[in-house]
Amino acid sequence: MRYQVTHLTRYGYSDPVSLCHSIAHLKPRETPCQRCIAANLRINPWPSVVREHRDFFGNRVNYFSIQQSHLQLEISASAEIEVTAPPLPEPAATQSWEKTRARLQTVRAAAGASARLFALPSPAVPLEPLAADYARASFSPQRPLLEAALDLISRIHRDFDYDPTSTTVATPLAEVLAQRRGVCQDFAHLAIAALRGLGLAARYVSGYLETLPPPDQPKLRGADASHAWLAIYCPEAQATGGWVDLDPTNDCPIGEQYITTAIGRDYRDVTPVRGVFYGGGEHSLAVSVDVDRIASG
Repeated sequence: MRYQVTHLTRYGYSDPVSLCHSIAHLKPRETPCQRCIAANLRINPWPSVVREHRDFFGNRVNYFSIQQSHLQLEISASAEIEVTAPPLPEPAATQSWEKTRARLQTVRAAAGASARLFALPSPAVPLEPLAADYARASFSPQRPLLEAALDLISRIHRDFDYDPTSTTVATPLAEVLAQRRGVCQDFAHLAIAALRGLGLAARYVSGYLETLPPPDQPKLRGADASHAWLAIYCPEAQATGGWVDLDPTNDCPIGEQYITTAIGRDYRDVTPVRGVFYGGGEHSLAVSVDVDRIASG
């Protein structure tokens, strides 16, 4: 499947901003099942400095600095991406989760050794005993890893309500657990905390999900949104580098409707846009995303 993605971010300020330094994770990354054909970033006002680099996780990161006074900032990212559905190992045929946990401690192959980083706590996903306790209902002794992980995301989908008004990017995981509601970012963080609490490796994935309008209804422009899910380290997933991506918000493994932008330990590693600025007073933020299918495989 081939897609055209447009992600538009607009900031408005009540007072002039004299200087800003920002980084953006807005250009899709290459994966075994995803090819980025083209990606462009347009910034207005035009920045004095623009640089692109790969971060520790292999994500494409754009740094820019605007050194002129401005009352508005517009960041427009566009990309053309080709995606195929990742192959999924037979869940019941994957090794037990205990064996996978033990393997993480001993394997020296590149994929397994790098996966160990994602078994550690991170700033937005600290060790949370309640999350580990929640996971244990799915991870019974000797249960196949992927079978247990799929059961975990099904329970999150069933037990937690999707509520865009209930949390912000700063809401602690403990609060999400207590109120049993949140958004895709919260559900990804919860699943990651639950898996890491059992000694397993899980990473945060940001990107986009193609959404389709009801039959005979036009698609609303700008109505799509950024999305988030997780990937669990699963040695049997050799075709995808040892990782299986799972979406607890929609209770499914990812398919060809999912476009990956960046991976990290948690949301803070992959924030679409973040930075510092001088001045500005009060500010407003508007974001719109369009994911358009331009070709079918």
